[in-house]
Amino acid sequence: MRGLVIKNTGSWYTVRTDEGQLIECKIKGNFRLKGIRSTNPVAVGDRVHIILNKEGTAFIHEIEDRKNYIIRKASNLSKQSHILAANLDQCLLVVTVNYPETSTTFIDRFLASAEAYRIPVKLVFNKVDCYDEADLNYLDALVHLYTTIGYPCFKVSALTGEGIEEIRHTLQGTITLFSGNSGVGKSTLINALMPHLNVKTGEISNVHNKGMHTTTFSEMYPTPEDDGYIIDTPGIKGFGTFDMEEEEVGHYFKEIFRHSADCRYGNCTHTHEPGCAVRRAVEEHLISESRYTSYLSMLEDKNEEKYRKGF
Repeated sequence: MRGLVIKNTGSWYTVRTDEGQLIECKIKGNFRLKGIRSTNPVAVGDRVHIILNKEGTAFIHEIEDRKNYIIRKASNLSKQSHILAANLDQCLLVVTVNYPETSTTFIDRFLASAEAYRIPVKLVFNKVDCYDEADLNYLDALVHLYTTIGYPCFKVSALTGEGIEEIRHTLQGTITLFSGNSGVGKSTLINALMPHLNVKTGEISNVHNKGMHTTTFSEMYPTPEDDGYIIDTPGIKGFGTFDMEEEEVGHYFKEIFRHSADCRYGNCTHTHEPGCAVRRAVEEHLISESRYTSYLSMLEDKNEEKYRKGF
């Protein structure tokens, strides 16, 4: 039987078959994907083939080729990865400038990883109803920065409904991953888009102004009135990039890649070489310092702990 993995609880996978049945499945034997060192070889969004057993459950015995997937370094195993989801049309990265603050480093790491796997990303700035004038000015600066680079941005409030219809429109007929730090309001936003789901939401820690995990596993939900899906994932504290070579990192920053064509050396790392067009563009404010800092952090980040700082 063939089906779609719509939920992953860590030990069990819920598969919606092509006939519309929901079947609980496990991985058959010591199942591993060739070439991917992953904590979860099967991901939400995978198309799989299953074999039913007498108990009414099933084993996943084959994964169809993926169109794409988005991956990050596993939080506790530095040499393994964690696949967030597979076969995506787009990602909506939900961010907040306060309550809690999403760092630009986190945003840029996520965007670079999505670029590496050719997944379009749109930025959703949530909680606009909570911000003071300074927060709103910073928000507008971020929207200008990322829009100029080429990432569509939305300003929304999941609580008041501001901007929700615009988000709903962009979901039509797509498989969309919702991601972001814990506490940015992903679950509240999903509830605003599809109230019938009643996804569990959490609170912000007043002590640290950080979110606490509410979604504990990945799950995909069909969007009303079309053939699309949204995928809700657990909040991410840090985003460690996985298996990027040093010379590749600049390719995944759109504006750095554009300016690198004018560098004197083809293998320029944009750190110290003479005739570097990228560093010149930073000095001339054609590339933002925050983006360049994120780029440098990805070059330098070779250990498990460093990428987690400041998130």
